[in-house]
Amino acid sequence: MLFRLVVFLSVFSLFLIRCQSAVSSIDLGSEWVKVAVVNLKPGQSPISIAINEMSKRKSPALVAFQSGTRLLGEEAAGIIARYPHKVYSQLRDMIGKPYKQVKNLMDSLYLPFDIVEDSRGAASFKVEGDGNEVVYYSVEELLAMVFGYAVNLAEFHSKAVVMDFVICVPPYFGQSERKGLLQAAQLAGINVLSLVNEHSGAALQYGIDKDFSNGSRHVIFYDMGASTTYATLVYFSAYNAKEFGKIVSVNQFQVKDVRWDPELGGQNMELRLVEYFADEFNKQVGNGVDVRKSPKAMAKLKKQVKRTKEILSANTMAPISVESLYDDRDFRSTITREKFEELCEDLWEKSLIPIKEVLKHSGLKMDEIYAVELIGGATRVPKLQAKLQEFLGRTELDKHLDADEAIVLGAALHAANISDGIKLNRKLGMIDGSSYGFMVELDGPDLLKDETTRQLLVQRLKKLPSKMFRSIVHAKDFEVSLAYASEDLLPPGVTSPVFAKYAVSGLTDASEKYSSRNLSSPIKANLHFSLSRSGVLSLDRADVVIEITEWVEVPKKNLTVENATSSSPDISVETGGRNTSEGTSDNLHSDGGTGNATNSSIEEPSTMDPPTERKLKKRTFRVPLKTIEKNVGPGISLSNEALAEAKTKLEVLDKKDAERRRTAELKNNLESYIYATKEKLETLEEIVKVSTSDERQSFIEKLDEVQDWLYTDGEDATAKEFQERLDSIKAVGDPIFFRFKELTARPAAVELAKTYLGELQQVLKDAEKFRSWLDEKVNEQKKTSGFSKPVFTSEEVYEKVFKLQDKVASINKIPKPKPKVEKPVKNETESSGEKVKDSNTTSEENTSENDKPTGESDDKVDPEAEAHDEL
Repeated sequence: MLFRLVVFLSVFSLFLIRCQSAVSSIDLGSEWVKVAVVNLKPGQSPISIAINEMSKRKSPALVAFQSGTRLLGEEAAGIIARYPHKVYSQLRDMIGKPYKQVKNLMDSLYLPFDIVEDSRGAASFKVEGDGNEVVYYSVEELLAMVFGYAVNLAEFHSKAVVMDFVICVPPYFGQSERKGLLQAAQLAGINVLSLVNEHSGAALQYGIDKDFSNGSRHVIFYDMGASTTYATLVYFSAYNAKEFGKIVSVNQFQVKDVRWDPELGGQNMELRLVEYFADEFNKQVGNGVDVRKSPKAMAKLKKQVKRTKEILSANTMAPISVESLYDDRDFRSTITREKFEELCEDLWEKSLIPIKEVLKHSGLKMDEIYAVELIGGATRVPKLQAKLQEFLGRTELDKHLDADEAIVLGAALHAANISDGIKLNRKLGMIDGSSYGFMVELDGPDLLKDETTRQLLVQRLKKLPSKMFRSIVHAKDFEVSLAYASEDLLPPGVTSPVFAKYAVSGLTDASEKYSSRNLSSPIKANLHFSLSRSGVLSLDRADVVIEITEWVEVPKKNLTVENATSSSPDISVETGGRNTSEGTSDNLHSDGGTGNATNSSIEEPSTMDPPTERKLKKRTFRVPLKTIEKNVGPGISLSNEALAEAKTKLEVLDKKDAERRRTAELKNNLESYIYATKEKLETLEEIVKVSTSDERQSFIEKLDEVQDWLYTDGEDATAKEFQERLDSIKAVGDPIFFRFKELTARPAAVELAKTYLGELQQVLKDAEKFRSWLDEKVNEQKKTSGFSKPVFTSEEVYEKVFKLQDKVASINKIPKPKPKVEKPVKNETESSGEKVKDSNTTSEENTSENDKPTGESDDKVDPEAEAHDEL
């Protein structure tokens, strides 16, 4: 047992586990979603990629609605060529974006979605529901469906409840995009521990198995995905720390810089091919035909172009073939790699800009860069690799990481350590920073526009998470604006740098109430900001600070040391909750007497009050101010009311999906039972021993009747109807098959019983011999003096007992008979029904589980982790 425990610990020495749960990471891309799971259940790999229903390691990030049915992932991808207007894609690139930008993106990619501008200035998707019903979904709602799909993949793969998630985001995502993703996750009912920049996930995967104690290194991660490109400079090193009284070396990395092009990716190359082949098809057909005007034709062409581009990565020439592309016309053509590279000529130079900017701003030379790691599917294009090699002056590029899975696997490591459920023993310090700098600006009556009212709050690449504090001397209510620090570096599509505004109130009332008191310093307002682990900046709270100097009665100092009392220190009072300044009015007195706030520090009077004296004391009061966030600009976050409404809509869809899956499974159960039963009746010769010919004929007719119904009226039947039909034929068949099983089960049970009884009888005989021997020896021992040699020894008794135990154990090793008795009629279907229920109620169970507090929220900061943030 001890040996097995040692083996188990050595295999999983990377982890510690506190409970039977799993944590997961989600890499949401423009086209694909990937899920990694950290789970220590026996028989499973500690960190693994969750495969989908098609046994693929990545799933299409798609949502579709067809005939009132919602389809996700692979199911949605299956209808995209026939119904391109019903399959919603590119959702990640639409989150937090204004309507106009979403419309431009759709037009550039030939996406025929029906969208309208909602009250927030964001895009809302018009979807056909049941009948003539029209339903509108926000991008957050559609992304919540993708997240829900990802959660189901994680839980099905891990066979455990997944409590905590980390979601990967591109580094250029601004505040509206990050808030939108968090709201989408909230709608999906998942607990997000943190958003993590994609490059940090890659850096974690790169550094987790390396040792940097012998030397630090600079590594550039170059990522070109479907729609974006970025280059990140990361510095890997090691520091010494004390663990269990020993000095150990701990690896760490720090993100030094990141530069990007959010509009350059593999899709740009594919679009060049799409345009090229569209022109070729139009020339072949002639008569002014433009295939671009047909959404269905463009969807087919785009799908085939992806395959052509992949073939060109390994071959110098690739074909393209599209059946019935337009007006029942087939399209066939070929293209050379040379022509493809010519079509994308300007893209190759653009692809170098992010890495050039990183090197320029870092001041490093190429020989100071240890490695340039390639990630992202588009980096497989040979011409892109050749351009990078040429620029970097290297004969080979670094490809140690999986281009598709490095990010999601590294993010899973991060999820493991910040979760309460699973911890890493092997540590890798992670210091990532904000991709943008942020300004804070104050505006209000009597506030002059100067360096005190407009300040840099967060410098670019400031460590995540962080807390900030600002103070202003002012006496009236004011407004706080948060904005990006540089108008030259804004998130894609953002035209105004301001992204949040807060109205701060209560300061005017407090100033009027206490300005006539003996103030020792001007009234000021304190503002407390936080930059969360997810990179979201917010004003957490505000309070007004009032310092008053007044005369107070204090005990006189006695001459004896024992009774000497020093004057009370300055008193600071901080009121709880979000009360207004009136909540502390009882603590302020203009007559110089001490207020309620100081009573706790005054000793109880003795029988003779000690002499007192008046002293001038300064007291500080902190009164909470009220802060209200205002909506700013297009693409703003959903309100609480909108979130509640969206949650209800999604719950209705989840229930419909659950019923659809249950119906499909029960229909399959019925069909399988009919075919399997007919085969048994035809092939099992001994079935005639347990049933009459009339009984079998009647049963076959019943099966034929249900089978005919299944393929006619049963096509659109409900789950209840399928269950009833299955129950009806099982009621006939179960007694027959019960008797059939008993043909072999009964003789086997009898044989086992005889064997058991024979062995048992022999043991009983041996036991009786042992009892006789023991009685005989005990009686002889009673007649023998204690000074004589014993008649028998304890060792002899133990030896005989052990032999008898071995014989009893040999009987117990006889396999216990397993009853072959058929359960009641509904046994099999009930069992399958339970499985259906388990899979279909996942979202509801997730909600209750995820409502429990788990992990650490984004806004919490460990003050002792400032020097080194462990993974």
